[in-house]
Amino acid sequence: MQHFLEKASAMYYSGTPILSDAEFDALARLYNYEEVGHTVTDGIPHLYKMYSLQKVFDLNAVESSTSPMVRTPKLDGAAVSLQYVNGHFAQALTRGDGNLGRDITLKLEELVPATISTIDKCQITGEVVAPDTIPNSRNFAAGSLNLKDFNEFRARCSYLRFVAYDIQGVEYERLSEAMNSLAQEGFDTITHFDAAGYPTDGEVFRVDSYDAFYKMGYTAHHPRGAFALKEQKAGVTTELLDVVWQVGKSGVVSPVAILRPVEVGDALVSRATLHNIEYIRSLGLEIGCQVEVIRSGEIIPRIVRRVDIEKNSS
Repeated sequence: MQHFLEKASAMYYSGTPILSDAEFDALARLYNYEEVGHTVTDGIPHLYKMYSLQKVFDLNAVESSTSPMVRTPKLDGAAVSLQYVNGHFAQALTRGDGNLGRDITLKLEELVPATISTIDKCQITGEVVAPDTIPNSRNFAAGSLNLKDFNEFRARCSYLRFVAYDIQGVEYERLSEAMNSLAQEGFDTITHFDAAGYPTDGEVFRVDSYDAFYKMGYTAHHPRGAFALKEQKAGVTTELLDVVWQVGKSGVVSPVAILRPVEVGDALVSRATLHNIEYIRSLGLEIGCQVEVIRSGEIIPRIVRRVDIEKNSS
């Protein structure tokens, strides 16, 4: 399963995810997988490392902070960094592995201000998002940044927004102050942006004071002064009756689980996506075993684990 999650992580950051966030989170928690991003060997260094956020599913499990915190929506798009030099937009990079990213400067020129009043060097980090009226909007946003045809990207620009959520290299006392300043420079910012109509994946809690935030430090993967609160959808257990193979519109053949019908949310579910044979093997699925099913995005039924596997191995 470690190998499969590494592959899923790499596909996610390349803009072609093979798992939904709910599936990935469920599997990562089950198998204690904590790696973030994927190794990049041919990218360009970010001015400042782009850390991920610690994911929590219960506020009671979070160590309380004495410093005031800013609470914002966690947008579900493609994270990027912008570099401004002496007030001029100089470079944009995909997140990559947090250390190195891929150059997307020409594309982001279409989405961000060309100049700002800040002097010296600074890095602005944020999310490129598309409205959730577009099917698979997260894939649409990330896929747009991967397009080789610039004219095709430009045709999509009216659907894309860059929303800033941090700035480094410029001294501000508080994150809220920094976001107010960027909003005045013409940016959409996470504290001002109306996320209604855009895909979100939980909420972000971050210490407002930059001094307190930096004093709290970082782990190898995430800052200690911020975290993402995510809702873990409860799964429902049922029996795997059979696996059939179907041909999709693109001609790809993929497995589908036939389940003993069960209520998941407000829907009766009897079939679920299984992705590919590697996914089936990773979960140790067999005909007749018990499985946990969720509805990814409240729509698509998916199997996230084999429920009786521990019982069988004991």
